[in-house]
Amino acid sequence: MENERIREAIERVAAFLRQHPEAGRSTDTFATAVIDEGLRVRVSGPLPIHVLTSDMPSALGGGASAPSPGWLLRATLAACDATVIAMRAAQEGVTLTRLEVTVSSESDDRGLLGTQDGVPAGPLTTSMRVRVAGDGVDEQRLRDIVSWARDHSPVDDALRRPAPIDVEVDVTTDGLEAPVQ
Repeated sequence: MENERIREAIERVAAFLRQHPEAGRSTDTFATAVIDEGLRVRVSGPLPIHVLTSDMPSALGGGASAPSPGWLLRATLAACDATVIAMRAAQEGVTLTRLEVTVSSESDDRGLLGTQDGVPAGPLTTSMRVRVAGDGVDEQRLRDIVSWARDHSPVDDALRRPAPIDVEVDVTTDGLEAPVQ
């Protein structure tokens, strides 16, 4: 019954967007990061449930009290792809008996720390392993569902197709005494 509920919800939204394509584009909810203590960062959004914390390993000066931002990136990719795989399976009438998405990467900390020119700060490689099964579903159909989902996963797409990032910097004296003139 869960698959049916998901499929019906997706179909309602898809039908609406076919009728009103202009409604497909929207501004996504914001995320605001604030330093809590040391390198511990609290990120929040517009709703009380939109909260997470990151920290860096102690070797880099952090408190190791929460996942690093890099791990959160891998977790976000794994969660998004798993979600879209489950959505596509529901649309196709496929009941999954197993779905596990594992994302790993290899990085070079010299890029993060700026100790060597030409070394990227982000991952050098990223790997994803999808374990998926469905009773009575042939292997190719499951592979097709995973492939379709990867093509339509917002996070997967954002990592494969870089979008411009507009940055505005506001330098303030909040919390500081005003400079003497």
